[in-house]
Formats: sequence, C-alpha cells, structure tokens
Amino acid sequence: MTRTSFNDGWAVRPKKSLFAELSAPASPAEPITLPHDALIALPRSADSVQGSHTGYFPDGAFEYSKTFEVPEEYRGQRVSLEFQGIYRDAMVYVNGDFAGQRPFGYSTFTVRLDPFLKYGQPNSIKVDARVHEDSRWYTGAGIYRDTILSVTELVHLGPNGVRVTTPDIDDRRAVVDVATTVENEGLETATVTVATELRDAVGNVVARGSAPATLRAGSNAVVRQRLYVTDPQLWGVDSPYLYTAKTELTNLTEVLQEHETTFGIRSLQLDPYRGLQINGETVKLRGACIHHDNGILGAATIGRAEERRIQLLKEAGFNSIRSSHNPISQAMLDACDKHGMLVMDETFDVWTDAKSSFDYSLSFPEWWERDVEAMVTKDFNHPSVILYSTGNEIPETGSGLGSDWGRKIAEKIRSLDGTRYITNGINGFVSAITEVSEMMRQRASSADSDEQGKGVNAMMSQAGEFMNRISASPLVTEKTAESHAVVDVAGINYGDGRYVQDKELFPNRIIVGTETFPTHIDVSWKLVEENPHVIGDYTWTGWDYLGEAGIGRVHYADETGGKPSFGAPYPWLLAWCGDIDITGYRRPASYYRETVFGLRHEPYIAVQRPENHDRECSTGQWSWSDSISSWSWNVPAGSPVKVEVYSDADEVELQLNGHTIGRQPAGREHRFRADFDLTYHPGELVAIGYTGGVEQARTVLRSATGDIRLAAEADRAEITADHTDLSHITIEFRDAEGNLATNVERTVAVTVEGAGVLQGLGSARPATEESYHAPSHTSFDGRLLAVVRPTGTGEIILTATAEGFAPATVILKSLPAGSPVLLPATTEGVSA
Repeated sequence: MTRTSFNDGWAVRPKKSLFAELSAPASPAEPITLPHDALIALPRSADSVQGSHTGYFPDGAFEYSKTFEVPEEYRGQRVSLEFQGIYRDAMVYVNGDFAGQRPFGYSTFTVRLDPFLKYGQPNSIKVDARVHEDSRWYTGAGIYRDTILSVTELVHLGPNGVRVTTPDIDDRRAVVDVATTVENEGLETATVTVATELRDAVGNVVARGSAPATLRAGSNAVVRQRLYVTDPQLWGVDSPYLYTAKTELTNLTEVLQEHETTFGIRSLQLDPYRGLQINGETVKLRGACIHHDNGILGAATIGRAEERRIQLLKEAGFNSIRSSHNPISQAMLDACDKHGMLVMDETFDVWTDAKSSFDYSLSFPEWWERDVEAMVTKDFNHPSVILYSTGNEIPETGSGLGSDWGRKIAEKIRSLDGTRYITNGINGFVSAITEVSEMMRQRASSADSDEQGKGVNAMMSQAGEFMNRISASPLVTEKTAESHAVVDVAGINYGDGRYVQDKELFPNRIIVGTETFPTHIDVSWKLVEENPHVIGDYTWTGWDYLGEAGIGRVHYADETGGKPSFGAPYPWLLAWCGDIDITGYRRPASYYRETVFGLRHEPYIAVQRPENHDRECSTGQWSWSDSISSWSWNVPAGSPVKVEVYSDADEVELQLNGHTIGRQPAGREHRFRADFDLTYHPGELVAIGYTGGVEQARTVLRSATGDIRLAAEADRAEITADHTDLSHITIEFRDAEGNLATNVERTVAVTVEGAGVLQGLGSARPATEESYHAPSHTSFDGRLLAVVRPTGTGEIILTATAEGFAPATVILKSLPAGSPVLLPATTEGVSA
C-alpha cells in the first residue's frame, strides 16, 4: 500500500464551458503546486458582488487539471484520491468522465480512480470549483488543502480505518482501545491478521497485540484490540505527549498494508461543579476564534503556515481555538496535537436558512450527514479535539422544528464519537431575530433615521450591550431552551449576561462563551474565573483574517464611507479585529488579554497614533484603539499624544526621558489599564508597575534613531523540500540598537533565487490596493512579511531592497523531506 502526496504537477485556469470555448479560446493554464488558492491573486474591485464581506474579491469558476502516469502494477488494486478541501461545489473528472463531487467547501472526501484508469499510460484528472455569493467572509477558491493518492490491495484497511481511544486511565496504566476496520473488495474469502504496536515519542514499543479476521468477499470487519500502556505519559495543554500506533495487515504470505496513527492518552470530564477537566484537572479555555485563511497566502492550507499560527497563538496565551465556522484542516489538527492547543471543531455556518444568496443551505438537507461524518472521521484520533460545534449563529435555533436539526446533528455526532462533547454557538439575538429586528428597527428609528435599512449586522456592530441584554431576556431564554438542551455545553455568542442567571434557571447547564467582544474580555473572563459552570471564552478573533472588511476599524469622522457599520469601503481588505495580525504579529489587544488572563505581569505600552489625535472617531464592538507599541513618530516634538498602559499592578507610573509624567491606578479594579496624556518628544518612554508600593516590573519604549537599516529574519534557517514547508521571513526597518522604526513606510522589493519561490509578500495594512502576489509591497508600521516555498533541495537566497537602504539578504537551506531544521537566520543592511 502506498499513500503519497498528489500535490505536484497541477495547472489551473479560469473555467469556461465547452460552448464558450467554441467562440473564444480558453486562457492558458498556469502550473501550480497544491495547496493553492485561485482567488487571492485576482484583482479586487469596489464593484465586487459581495463587497466588504469577501474583502472586495471577485467571484469565479476555476478548472484544475493534471496528467499522471498509472503503472501497469496498479491493475487489480484499489486506487483512490483524497481531497482534504475544495472550495467549492467541486466536480471531479477522470479521463473525461465524471468521478465524484462535493458541494461543501470544507469536507475531506475520497474519489475512487480505478474504474476510470488506463494502465501503463498517462491519465488525466480535472477538478472544477467555483465561488459565487456563498459566504460571509473570504473563502478563497479551488483545491486549497492537500491531496493524497492511495494505492492498496483489494483487502485493505478502511479509509481512516484505525480508531484509537483511551477509555480507562490511572497512574499505573492506560487502556488503549484500537478498533481497526478491514475491507475485502476481492472476489474470495480472505483471512488476515491485524498486528498493532504502540510506540512512545522516541520510538520504543510499549505495547503490542494481534488478532485474526476472516472476511467474506465484499464484506468488512472491525478488529478490536485492547492494549495496555504502563506508566503512561498523558497528553495535555502543557505536556502534549504523543504516541504512535503502527498497524500491520498481513495474510499468510505477505504484508498487505502498514499504517501509522498518532494519538494521545488523555481523559475528559465535564460537570457544572468543576467545569471541564482534562486528566482530572480543571482547565479554563482561553479561546481564540479563527478563520481558515492564512493571510497573505490566502486560503492555501500549507502545513507550516498552519503550525506557525498555532505556535504564535499559544505563545500569546491562548490554549484553545474554535474553527470558525467550518471544519478545521488536518494540518492544523496535527499542529494542535503537537503543541498542546485544544480544539472546538465547528460544522457549519448555515443549516437550512441562508445567510448568503447561494450558500451551503442549498445543499445542507441532502449532504449534512456526509459532511458531519467527514469531520468526525478526520478528528477522531486527535487528542486536541475536545468539542464539536453543530453550528454558528443559526437562526433555526430559535424554533422547535428548527432546533430538531440541531438534535439530529448532535445525535449523528454521538453515534460516530461518544468520547467528546458537543456545543452550538448560539447568538440569542439571531435566534430571536424576527422579534428583535422589529425592536431594533424601532430603536434605530427613534435614535437616528440614517441607521435604518443597514441590516442586522450593522445594528449588531453598534449595539453590543443591547445584544447582551437581549440574550439574557426571557424571550431568548424561552426560544433557545430546546437548542441548548440537545448539546452538552451551551455555546453563547455575545451574551455573558446569561452566565450567572443560567446557574439558577438551568442548574445543570454548562456554558462556554463561543464568541465574545475583544474589549469585553476583562468582564467576561472574570465571569469565567468565578463560575465553575462557565468553562471558557473564545474571542472574536484571535488571528486577523481576510473579508468582513473593517468590522474592527476605528472610523474617523472626516473619512469617506459614512458612519461605522459592519463593513468598510474599498480598499479595505482585512477584518482588523484580531489579537494577532495576518502576518503573525501581536497587536495591543493581545497583550491586554494576556494581562487579563494573569499570564503577563510586565506593563505594556500602547501609543495612540499622534497624527490622529485631534480627529473625531468612533469604534464598533470589535474595535481596539488605533494604537501600536512605538515611540517613533513622524510628528513635531510637542505634539499631543495619548498613551495606554495595560497592567495588573495596583498603579502605573509613566516616565518620559527620565521625567515622571504621572501615576495612575491600574489592575482589575481599573480594567487593567491606565491612560496618560502627554506630548511627544523622541527618546525613552518607561512604564513602571507598582503593587503594594513596590515596583513589580517595567517596560521601555525607545525611539529609533541614527542610521535606519533594512533587516530580514527567517523563522528557520533550514526548511524541508516538501509540499508542507515554508519559511516566513520578517522584513523590518530598525536602527543600530534594534529599535523598530515604525514611522518608516517604504516600498520593498523581494527576489528569491535558488531552490524556492516567493509564495507571498505583504503587510498587515488593513486597507490596501496592493497584491500579496506582487514582488514588491509597502511596509506598514515598519514591517512586512515574505513567505518562501521550497521547490527542491539546495540553497535559497532572498534579497530585500528599498530605495535609500542597503539590501538585506537571507540565505536558507532546503533539505530533503524529513530532515531536522534549525532556527532563525538574520541579515541586515545599513541605510544609504
């Protein structure tokens, strides 16, 4: 049996019908390597159909094609192709004949190839995908996740046929239950043996067993083995220890198939008195909602980009992610297992009630069971997965018959996996939307006639506290009771007003904040800490994303585009609501959250952009202040500036160039924040936190001075030449002391030579007309990011240039797949 990447050798072009090609030739196909996003390089327009929702990207239909050799020895074997995600309405053709389809854009599915193959000669595969008014955010398009070619004997392990559970654990041993599905697609009865070895993290065999199975032609069987690991190492957030189950399928004369399954030994418990327990210890979920795009890479789900996101989210203080609002990728699940990140995997954003004109609701009634099966099958062996979510802000959750859909999904999940818990991200505002919309229209009419006609999202962005009151109202209590009753954990979006009252109303109800406002974290986290039945909080969002453009913007009155609403005018591209920006750098909200979590005790200094000091502005519920941590500004000395200091200390003192500006209370009683008004003078800004009158910690910001250099640093000096690896290279303007010159805005050109290509180049600027696929881009706050993808083994040289600065060069090594890699490479030049 072989299982190999099928990502090489593809080409893509805009899709044209056969009849359209008669009148005009089709565009030439561009060679590409999967995963690939067909949408991210296309020009954006203010006139795009879905506007700010998708970041002003166009719709489109795309055709992927590949020619591949099928050797004669494949004859008589089972040949199949696994697609881990195609967005969307995928149609698959082999040698010109229809072979399979999948409407949902986020499900793994497998297409049998052998009925269509021609052995000993070239074969062709074609995949059509399209995107058109089918989502509320940027989805990308095309074959954006990995593809795997599988070749097996006719007697073989079922797809994802090894399932590992750990039902009984104590200090001395763990029971590991391995259920292996074997399929006989031959014409004769077959007797096989399933042998399993469990290996620890360094490869030592810690348990083994074997069992025979006899299968009639055309049948399958589940072979169960109960193995015992002594002195087990448990998987947890702080110690994500992984074991491997090696499965060998043999008959009397040969090994038919070998397969390895990674798993963790851990237990889950849940009750309203101790909350969520992992391995017997209560864990509060410090959660981040995330979308599936990878910033400047678009939707392309390249393994290293997924892992980097998890590493950076973990470093920022999160211990859990919510896959908003679709099943997460295999690559990200692997990263979560490896780094100890808990996962709430979500099924759908819609059931039967559409949110976009041509969204998944059109396919849901026919396909939902297969898509739930695909998600659970994908997740089953991943210890990081602890919760399944049946949906997000589903309008049907407010009615009895609508709630029955939630019951069906929950029971389907339970039939497939009884080892995890189930929730549903319910927004009481949406569940009671008919009644509430009328109330909101009346409110808008009495307050400001300009607010009428902007839709529910616009009203939501301006009415966070009103939403919370609605969520806690008797109306919502009644309308959502049935939907909350069908799940194990009541997921509540923007409704922490329910947390305390539900302890009395529903004493057996366990709650998780499935979506919360970033500016409300000090309030919502206190509720999480003080109430055992509230197991965690998931902010919107942990990582910034493409589409829903400008929901987190600070709107200035003198800007075009009218008052703040759910979306921002072109050329806005990013949501601008993430704790971490799309290039992977933490914004001030991230450090504030880390302080609230009790994980940070050093003061953090955020400076509101002084050039905007006198401009009238307004913010929405997902907005943070227009600030960065910098003391390098292109404004005259003496210009007024506002400084925010986040601290858990009793009080904070702010000093500028050795002189005390003031001392303000901070800590929990003052929302972990002290504000200062001062005037800008270059030099050194110091914040000192005091608790009980004693200095707790201090933080220093220094102005960038003297020669400013263009610097480049790779996250790793060595990468591997496979389809999953990347090098992320930070390009910055810094002075000789290493201070970031956030006030330098320059166009930077990047070239890549050798065994790699420039996969993407861009900054975190939320509104831009620049493309992430161009070889040059303008810095934002002194920084941008280049991503290099290896094309083979050997040396890769990246050179960054900007007018007036010496070039910066980074040299990388691309090693054979599976080689160990090293940490950062750094080079910088001096300004001319």
